[in-house]
Amino acid sequence: MFISNNACSVTRSFWLTGIPGLESLHIWLSIPFGSMYLVALVGNVTILAVVKMERSLHQPMYFFLCMLAVIDLALSTSTVPKLLAIFWFGAQNISLDACLAQMFFIHCFATVESGIFLAMAFDRYVAICDPLHHTSVLTHAVVGRLGLASLLRGVLYIGPLPLLIRLRLPLYRTQVIAHSYCEHMAVVTLACGDTRVSNLYGMGIGFLVLILDSLAITASYVMIFRAVLGLTAHDARFKTLGTCGSHICAILIFYIPIAVSSLTHRFGHHVPPHIHILLANFYLLIPPILNPIVYAVRTKQIRERLVHVKAGTQPR
Repeated sequence: MFISNNACSVTRSFWLTGIPGLESLHIWLSIPFGSMYLVALVGNVTILAVVKMERSLHQPMYFFLCMLAVIDLALSTSTVPKLLAIFWFGAQNISLDACLAQMFFIHCFATVESGIFLAMAFDRYVAICDPLHHTSVLTHAVVGRLGLASLLRGVLYIGPLPLLIRLRLPLYRTQVIAHSYCEHMAVVTLACGDTRVSNLYGMGIGFLVLILDSLAITASYVMIFRAVLGLTAHDARFKTLGTCGSHICAILIFYIPIAVSSLTHRFGHHVPPHIHILLANFYLLIPPILNPIVYAVRTKQIRERLVHVKAGTQPR
């Protein structure tokens, strides 16, 4: 029996509603969500396999792409299996510890992904603005350190979020989370007591990650565009910008859904709850689906390797 809205009590578990307002359609919603998850799994595993097999892709940009693929696999796996369990089996109960763990992984991997995009922007900046030193600056060791730094930043930034809830917010008005996964604010709004520290910390991390990272990425591309405009040949300009196309598309795929979901949640007071929840799920699923497609379409070596695999032949 759930806790009343008029009383505060200690809780050991929560109840995820799935997509509120669309409960009768859960079994049908499982089809597109399950299909998207399958596409994300196949696409990102394929990218990892192709980069491993194709020696010409053993370059910093594609090592970062592999990191991106691993993060996308982890990010989608943090939410979709539980969502499908809700749709198929009505498995809406989730323990407090599991809820906080899911919250940590979702926000941590999103933060790490933003860091990888920043590292990829640095790679493109060095490759275009200082091409003679690209291989000496972006060595395999440096690429690994940048990936590790992104991971550590995600852990350090997001680690306090579940700890603040666990240590400072033991009482809740209700166990029902009107969401399909344990998003930070969805849990904090249920808590009794002073939630200002959790709210301020969450907003501060959002600012540090989304705003500062996007500004740093924008600054790197301003310098890249200045360097490209300095080229006299139009073909050279086009070819140089073409090397950035996949990265720019991936950045837009990552940041635009987050921005739309955040703005809708903040200002869309008349937007139905199920739209909020669907947008929140899509911004976690769209990048894992589209990133492999973007890089497969725009990268000649990946396309050729996939064609040879499909034909059952070995590339020359």
